[in-house]
Amino acid sequence: MNLPPESSKEEGIRINRFLASAGLGSRRKVEELILRKRVTINGRLVQDLAARVDPERDRVRVGGRIVVPPRRVLYVLLHKPVDCLTTTRDPEGRRTVYDYLRGLPAPVLPVGRLDRMSEGLLLLTNDGPLAFRLTHPRYRVERIYRLWVDGEMSDAQVRRFQTGVRIEGRLARPSEVRLVHRTRKRTVLEVVLAEGRNREIRRICRELGLRVERLVRVQLGPLSLRGLGPGEWRILGEREADLLRRMVRLGVS
Repeated sequence: MNLPPESSKEEGIRINRFLASAGLGSRRKVEELILRKRVTINGRLVQDLAARVDPERDRVRVGGRIVVPPRRVLYVLLHKPVDCLTTTRDPEGRRTVYDYLRGLPAPVLPVGRLDRMSEGLLLLTNDGPLAFRLTHPRYRVERIYRLWVDGEMSDAQVRRFQTGVRIEGRLARPSEVRLVHRTRKRTVLEVVLAEGRNREIRRICRELGLRVERLVRVQLGPLSLRGLGPGEWRILGEREADLLRRMVRLGVS
């Protein structure tokens, strides 16, 4: 079941966001246009910075010129199931994340990847600048994973996991490792990455002789899996998208 997008009861998007996404400048700059009484919606002067516009129905003008509606920018949060590929299509006919994403109003691409047997939070968007910054090491966007390994890890093994190991000549080291639970049969860790490379957690486990039973990404920056079961998705609301953009210092005036 797909969950409805988080949004207010008001329709459309704020006029400043509409103008900024149409390339008329930062939000501060487009707000100046509104205050200078240069913006109209369907012929009516915009006097409220909180005014909203429906890009598909309303006609917006700035200084008398029609503003071409920007393509719809989407941010989709998917709970990726296990045994599913993070790719647009697979020559072998295996399941991909797009088998679950039916009926989207615009195409989206994954922000980073989860390997086939890993589960959890996957963000997809057509906002290229945001996707680039979310995956760039410079911005240190934290990703939190819940890891189940076979057997009881010793305190020394947990410390070694935190210290990291060298893989292909580079140190692979989590930002933080927290012991959640352990028994003789199983150990559960919470692992935080800020500069994760491809399959980094699984590669660390292999180097330490640990067998992974399950790996779930539970959080990406301010986003969590709360309310989403495997295979379910929702479109992020405007406030959530703004949180992501502010986090990577994008489009903030």
